[in-house]
Amino acid sequence: MAYCIYLRKSRADMEAEAHGEGETLARHEKLLLELAQRGHYTITQIYREIVSGETIAARPVVQHLLQEVEDGKWEGVLVVEVERLARGDTIDQGVMAQAFKYSGTLIITPAKVYDPANEFDEEYFEFGLFMSRREYKTINRRLLRGRAASAKEGKWVSGVAPYGYERVRIKGDKGWTLSPIEAEADIVRFIFRLYTSGEISKDGSVRQIGTYSLALRLDKMGIAPPKASSCWSNNTILAMLKNPVYIGKIHWNVNKSKKKIVNNTVEIEHYKSPAEEVILVDGLHPAIVDESIFQKAQELLQRSGPPPVPKNDTVRNPLAGILRCGKCGRNIVLRPCPKNDMLYCPNRVCSNVGSKYAIVEERLLQALSEWLSSYRLEWSDKPPVEEQAMIDLKRKSLRKAEAELETLHKQLDRTHDLLEQGVYDTDIFLSRSRMLNERITAAKANIERLSAEVEADEQKASCRKNIIPEVEKLLDVYDVLPSAQAKNDMLKGVLEKVEYTKNKRSGKYGPFDNFELVLFPKLPSDPQK
Repeated sequence: MAYCIYLRKSRADMEAEAHGEGETLARHEKLLLELAQRGHYTITQIYREIVSGETIAARPVVQHLLQEVEDGKWEGVLVVEVERLARGDTIDQGVMAQAFKYSGTLIITPAKVYDPANEFDEEYFEFGLFMSRREYKTINRRLLRGRAASAKEGKWVSGVAPYGYERVRIKGDKGWTLSPIEAEADIVRFIFRLYTSGEISKDGSVRQIGTYSLALRLDKMGIAPPKASSCWSNNTILAMLKNPVYIGKIHWNVNKSKKKIVNNTVEIEHYKSPAEEVILVDGLHPAIVDESIFQKAQELLQRSGPPPVPKNDTVRNPLAGILRCGKCGRNIVLRPCPKNDMLYCPNRVCSNVGSKYAIVEERLLQALSEWLSSYRLEWSDKPPVEEQAMIDLKRKSLRKAEAELETLHKQLDRTHDLLEQGVYDTDIFLSRSRMLNERITAAKANIERLSAEVEADEQKASCRKNIIPEVEKLLDVYDVLPSAQAKNDMLKGVLEKVEYTKNKRSGKYGPFDNFELVLFPKLPSDPQK
């Protein structure tokens, strides 16, 4: 069997690189390749992890490696030190230790080769993981204390600068501060000015501009949004209006998070820090917004109140998660209106036109009914002739393979008899036994493959047959279902998705159904593809 190399940067490596000690992964790769040459390990794969995550869930490369270790693909894994494999909590360490132990995979480092089958090596490996976790927690505490101290000194401690600024090194000192980008700073001032002062209408009155209207205005003006966004959004504007960095302040430790178990899974809950733990100090960077304008913006935000929070356990749109934009792929959302609820694509840069909810729902049910009629004509109580013939052929091949396996087992038993009778000597017996064992292994694999194919084909035929009564039931009871949630559940039971596309507005007098719906029923995929 082959061996692989796993490379991962740690925080210490990143600090060393910042001091000019060279690229870490390249140095480690060279070291481990030299180790492989000395130990005659055949390396067929090198995995490189460029994230410094605390848990296995945050490191996709090690997840892939663990899956292959559990599958027994590797004889051994070469790492610079065992600490590179896992620094997560006790559960992560147990997952890592168990994967190597039960698969019998070696862990090879320049200092030692860990054999999980060896009790002492197993204890040494687990102790190494425990110490690496302890070291991680120590480093993390030191980093958090350092960031808090830097924030109190007015330094910028976040990785990304806010819109309107860029990060710059502090001259003659450690750390970072912010320097205005004048072109973006002008946009920030424009946002605050328009939000706090409004604009004068044609009749001479002052019209207040909200965050959503501001976002639309900036898009129409062709102003590039922050790098992480494709267009301006009201949430982006809202966050900017609340950020005291624009009046020269450093705001740190505002939010915290904690882990909790929900339905046997770990979830992260975010919450506001207590007021006494929040750091709000004068920063080393210059302000780009006048403090009086900023305070007026806060007053207006408080006066407007927080946006309504929808209940997470309530579905108000029966088509939620089903209706997709045929142009950009986003979920079509429902906008409640006094007369007619509207469906529209929330992506403002998308040209897809919205429609009335009632018309889209009616057309969808009509299209589902038409699909059912045509699908029922193609279906009978048995699969199509060609499909049934293929299933029968595979069943016949499966029976033949099972009979062949039984014969091979009998031949293997016969070799033992011939050895006892003296017809075979030991060498002939071993040779014959190895040959039969290879054929038995191949026959078992063939039986397993054919069984899986027959089961998949039969399941495919069963699913095709069962979807007919499911769709019939949906069409019969849809109008009398008690809630949007119930309708949504039934639609998701028979539809993967529905793509909605509309290119032209309907106008005042219609047509109102000038859109296209493409249905994707929940039919089983072809196992041969």
